[in-house]
Amino acid sequence: MPESTVQGFGQPGGERLPLPADAAMTPAQRAAAQALIAGPRKGVYGPFLPLLRSPELLERMAKVGEYLRFDSVLDARIRELVTCAAARHVGNQFEWVMHAPLARKGGVAEATLEALRAGARPKGLPVEEETALDFTAELLRTNGSSDVTYAETLKQFGEQGVVELTALIGYFTMVNWLMNVARTPAQPSDEPGLTAFPS
Repeated sequence: MPESTVQGFGQPGGERLPLPADAAMTPAQRAAAQALIAGPRKGVYGPFLPLLRSPELLERMAKVGEYLRFDSVLDARIRELVTCAAARHVGNQFEWVMHAPLARKGGVAEATLEALRAGARPKGLPVEEETALDFTAELLRTNGSSDVTYAETLKQFGEQGVVELTALIGYFTMVNWLMNVARTPAQPSDEPGLTAFPS
């Protein structure tokens, strides 16, 4: 990952909240870790490393994340695109490296992902992707949604979709912040990482 990328990762001092040693874990931490390993995530990584310091919060966050990632009414292509947009906005390598391949697999065009990775606004998108990115960018920039953007998002995704899209953006922004604070590193990957935003 490029040295110029310092938004919460790649900073001197290394990882702040790594996986605790097994002997140092409380019974609640061990149970939370085991539940992650037994669930759809199949391991303890990413935001769950720092979240292990609060096992009950980890458990509740994991359930929210599972629903938003695996059971939301939003199409996987939209979920993964928005997750990548949140990772780019917050500058988090872990979520970018993890979700860019899933977005590609879900049907997001390579040019769209490359534009996002570079910090640019993708062009020529299918209408659902355009709407999702417009809503995401506006929410992250203004902490709300204008009537025009809301109406288009409602038309594309319905009321439940708007609620779940908003929650998805909030969830991934939160876990990105958590990993930026903890300096959680990205998992090894051939996926190109984020670079610093253009200055």
